[in-house]
Amino acid sequence: MMRALLIGVVKGYRLILSPWLGSACRFEPTCSAYSLQALEQHGAAVGSYLTVRRLVRCHPWCDGGHDPVPQELPRSLRLFSRLNPSNTQPSSPKKSS
Repeated sequence: MMRALLIGVVKGYRLILSPWLGSACRFEPTCSAYSLQALEQHGAAVGSYLTVRRLVRCHPWCDGGHDPVPQELPRSLRLFSRLNPSNTQPSSPKKSS
């Protein structure tokens, strides 16, 4: 539910504010595309953290460049993935002897 709300906010930004502000993103993918990917891939908590971390790095002294959403979470963020049930892998059934 929270992830859907956050994705809606990003899509609203892309629809309303982004055309007005112009395209000036220094990163590939753009920050809004990165945010959507992070939210879809990692859920609301980690996706929000990754988005904020990306936005903080965007400043005039940043070189930018290719910066994809990480497939694997850094060790420091694994606590968030344990708290987010949408990111858990289904457990394999135990074999009986």
